[in-house]
Amino acid sequence: MEKSPQELCREREKRINEAIQLKVPDRVPFFLPSGLFPAKYVGMTYEEAFYDPEKWFSAHKKVNQDFESDLYWNPRFGILTSGQAFEAVDFKQLKWPGHGVSPEHSFQFVEGEYMKPEEYDAFLDDPSDYAFRTYLPRVCGTLAPLAMLPPLKSMLLGYAAVGLTAILAIPDIAKAFESLYRAGLEAAKWDAASTRFHDEMADLGFPPLAGDAAVSLAPFDLVSDFLRGMRGTMLDMYRRPEQLLQAIEKVEPLVINAALAGAHMSGIPRVFIPLHRGADGFMSNEQFETFYWPGLKKLLMSLINAGLTPCPIFEGCYDSRLPYLKELPKGKIFGMFDATDVFQAKGIIGDRICIVGNLPLSLLQTGTLDQIRDYSKRLIEEVGRDGGFIMSARAALDEADPERVKAWADFTKEYGVYG
Repeated sequence: MEKSPQELCREREKRINEAIQLKVPDRVPFFLPSGLFPAKYVGMTYEEAFYDPEKWFSAHKKVNQDFESDLYWNPRFGILTSGQAFEAVDFKQLKWPGHGVSPEHSFQFVEGEYMKPEEYDAFLDDPSDYAFRTYLPRVCGTLAPLAMLPPLKSMLLGYAAVGLTAILAIPDIAKAFESLYRAGLEAAKWDAASTRFHDEMADLGFPPLAGDAAVSLAPFDLVSDFLRGMRGTMLDMYRRPEQLLQAIEKVEPLVINAALAGAHMSGIPRVFIPLHRGADGFMSNEQFETFYWPGLKKLLMSLINAGLTPCPIFEGCYDSRLPYLKELPKGKIFGMFDATDVFQAKGIIGDRICIVGNLPLSLLQTGTLDQIRDYSKRLIEEVGRDGGFIMSARAALDEADPERVKAWADFTKEYGVYG
């Protein structure tokens, strides 16, 4: 008899959870980090994916039905919101298909020092005011007039604060707020389509990796990605280390509380955490111990203590960082690995962390089917030995070949049976 969607969902969740807990499930779980792959799979351009939420979410639904991943990749992790919303505010931190890059190519983050080094004190004094009157006017073209607003703390002046609202009547400032409203309307359409998609996936028996808002960053990454830029933070580690550490400490509650709230809102006990600057090539181990690891560890432990499962993706190579991960509690982490030697990692952290990964994307683009099966077999036999392993790829599939992905999925489910 066919299993009901509820039975399939429980079966998949059990398989995933047993792997996370370093137990031996019935078979090696299969997780497809689909990224923008669904668009190409159904014949959409990437530009269409950014501008047509119904087609975008429908493409993800088809991918999960065809490849039957034990956890599905949240489409919001590939495209946060619509191209129309980004256009409404003239967003400058992203180039997306059809808007700065080819309709057939993925999006590109625009690196920059959006917070100047001399502005650390203003940020540390009042992050909210800094974000509203300095940061947003730089990253959103339509919000440049917000720089004219008085400090947000002036709203504490009681009835006098009402008089300050006259500045909102300035046409340019009114237009800035109007652009936020237009972006909000477009984002709401994306939210509604996302809600329908998750309901449909539940009806089909597929559990998600994490909810739409259950995403977080290492505190260092928030400062480096969005404020000081990579160049800025790398210089700050030498020129103004104390201010950088103060900024990292300042954003720690933000990343932790946002992750907790996002997971609570979704009801999914997992939080996705892409890690950007902690890999071997970005800093020394001494710098990692000082600037990166304390904040990341605090985030991970806060989630674990709240009964949640952190799902960090260790982008780049973490070979020299593996000993630090032994400080984390056993069977609590869904650890996705990119360029790390997972065969080595099995011996170092295999008794602490569930290893998720890491089939090379090159095989899924140009490899032979035998090469894909041989590499998958090695992953299953060596990294999957005694459980604690989930088959996945090194990164988002985007340009992967569907035939190769299908062969990989089928082989994993056939060969990866324990016992």
